[in-house]
Amino acid sequence: MTTTLKLSRLAIVVLAVAASGCSFDIANPNTPDVIGNNPSRSVVAATANGILIATRSDLGDWVRDAGIFGREGYRFDGSDPRFTGELMHGPLDPGSNAFGGDHWAEEFTAIRTANDLLAVIGTASALTAEEQSATSGFAHTLQAYNFLIVLDAHLEDSIPIAVGTDVTAPPAPFVSNAAAYAHVIDLLESAAAELQAGGGAFPFPLPAGFTGFNTPATFLTFNRALRARVAVYLGDFAGALTALGGSFINTGPGSSLSTGVYMDFSAGTNDFANPLALNPLSGEEVAHPSLIAQAQLQPGGALDARFTAKVEGLLDPVTGDTVIRSNDNLSTKFGWIRYPSPNSPIPLIKNEELVLLRAEANIGLGDLGTALTDINFVRTTSGGLAALGSLADATAAITELLYNKRFSLLYEGGHSWIDYRRYNRLADLNGFDRPGDVLFTTLPIPTPEVLARQ
Repeated sequence: MTTTLKLSRLAIVVLAVAASGCSFDIANPNTPDVIGNNPSRSVVAATANGILIATRSDLGDWVRDAGIFGREGYRFDGSDPRFTGELMHGPLDPGSNAFGGDHWAEEFTAIRTANDLLAVIGTASALTAEEQSATSGFAHTLQAYNFLIVLDAHLEDSIPIAVGTDVTAPPAPFVSNAAAYAHVIDLLESAAAELQAGGGAFPFPLPAGFTGFNTPATFLTFNRALRARVAVYLGDFAGALTALGGSFINTGPGSSLSTGVYMDFSAGTNDFANPLALNPLSGEEVAHPSLIAQAQLQPGGALDARFTAKVEGLLDPVTGDTVIRSNDNLSTKFGWIRYPSPNSPIPLIKNEELVLLRAEANIGLGDLGTALTDINFVRTTSGGLAALGSLADATAAITELLYNKRFSLLYEGGHSWIDYRRYNRLADLNGFDRPGDVLFTTLPIPTPEVLARQ
């Protein structure tokens, strides 16, 4: 039985949750049912919730691990040295679902759960044709998001995409990453058409993190935002600008850079707390010490406001003395305050990223003046920094872009690792903290997946 393609639905993918709301409460975690033909409205709602639960299950872990690879932070875990050993020094072990073999099984569980729903949604007589279309658009968009995480984590050309609903079927063949990206685009474009035909409402509620994006029309702007991200990753800069035109990007009066789609967490009963919400003085997650050296200064001398909003210096609460956290020949004086509560949501994509994606697309198209306008909007609005007078050339523009993406999206989804890697600039992160440390460019394909195809 392979990790992904013959996977029994993970316990987190629950179809027996209460369908009256998307609270993520898990009522029956050990015996999830597979959705059958002609599902009721409540079963459709529960399955949609299951897709979100599966998507959420790896999110905090992904932010942390990709943050380690991108030298945003460390995890000082006295009971498991692999966070500072395997993930920073290697070798990466593909033999388990954790560490080297991670960021695969949970994403494919969400994809397969969506396929379960898509296989029968057309038979759901309790739903109108518009509601069926809206549900398909929702499912295809979440599939694309999860495929994108797998692709972000794995640069090897060994990604399965034909993940059907039959867990007893032979493993789907590996395809190239180029083919997998094309599949992601197909999913997003299909979803866009389905959402446009989806009427005025979904036949199920969405959680609070989707507020403002909880109708087919507004969810479509989330879909277009993801499409713009994919286009930029692939160097399709004109396509990125087109997608951004249908997204929720906004730099007008009253706009907020934090507007976006978020995944909810909760410390409530039968729910899942944000795993990154830890005490900065005692929790395992700490910020990388290089961040303070990289942070630019505001006109008055204060550090970039994006740094101070997410990172704080560690001080003894009694003496006020600086606290140094150390582990495995690594040390830092900085802790995370990005997620202050177990209920803090994690962004999937937000306006701030979209503005910088537009700047990146314009840099790619040679329009440095338009790119500068967007970069300055983010610098001044989010960072409190002075506006730049110009971008000298494309190289300088990319340097400034990467800086702003690093601090605007810090500890929110591995963006530094992905972005600096795309421009072959991982060495700029100064991440060789100890002799023998490695800045990895990819996770290996999980061993069970490889063996299943031999």
